[in-house]
Amino acid sequence: MDQDSLPLVSVITPSFNRVDLLPATLNSVLSQGYEQLEYLIVDDGSTDGTWEWLNCVDDPRVKVFSHPDRKNRGQAASINLGLRHARGRYVVILDSDDLLAGGALAAHVQVMENTPSVGMVYGQGYAVDERAARLYKLFPSSHQEESDPNRLLLDCYIVSPGLCMFRKSVIAKIGQLEETFRAAQDHDFVLRVAEVSRIAYSGVECFYYRKHRGTISANGQLSRWKNGFKILERAAVRYPYQRSTLRRRRAVLYFRLGQVYLEKGMYLKAISFFLTCSLLDPRRAIAVGLKGANRAEGAF
Repeated sequence: MDQDSLPLVSVITPSFNRVDLLPATLNSVLSQGYEQLEYLIVDDGSTDGTWEWLNCVDDPRVKVFSHPDRKNRGQAASINLGLRHARGRYVVILDSDDLLAGGALAAHVQVMENTPSVGMVYGQGYAVDERAARLYKLFPSSHQEESDPNRLLLDCYIVSPGLCMFRKSVIAKIGQLEETFRAAQDHDFVLRVAEVSRIAYSGVECFYYRKHRGTISANGQLSRWKNGFKILERAAVRYPYQRSTLRRRRAVLYFRLGQVYLEKGMYLKAISFFLTCSLLDPRRAIAVGLKGANRAEGAF
């Protein structure tokens, strides 16, 4: 496929106070070597010079947006603004502190073009430190995608939408991100995609998750796990998930909340959540909690 016949890809980055990290993110997108590309960056009311820096970027592929009066409306609202302006057949949503691996766009476009039934493809990623040195890979070598929403709801193994490429027509079918969620909106989004289309794993190295001092705090984790219950309730209405999936997922959420309250020193509250977890699925909840302790904070 020659460059002129390639489908347009829209990369969307929501950004809030990331002037220190955003230049590397931008460079990882613009250096892809994929010609049919538009890069939509939505500033979410930054106060650290991000907006001024963005308006100095001189590249016709880059389009900069903000909310009316440059208000801070949250990540989901910023991504949705980008989606409303996106013209591409395919969409990539990349956080402002993460990076695309070289060749990621071309590799995933090929998968999508060859498999029209796939609404989302994702690849291998690595957690990296502030100097972009690799810490660990996100999926084991044995990882396979079953395209089963039950598994995705239960294990929440797609830690960031930056791993993924979405078919724009599928996004039109499921609707935009849930703006009332100020955390966990990405998990809700990929679940809805998996409920209406096939998802595929390419195994292609495509994404780097940067761990740094600005990653999620205990308060951020609390919002994520509380939203996890809302996501679970909505998912149970939308799709015929197995009862065991819903029960076991609920157990993990109680365990995660227990961990957060334990870290906050709220021991009685933590114990109550751990006890509830133990009634639902103690073995798996503890196993997931221990496994996730040293993994990406965005994981669910």
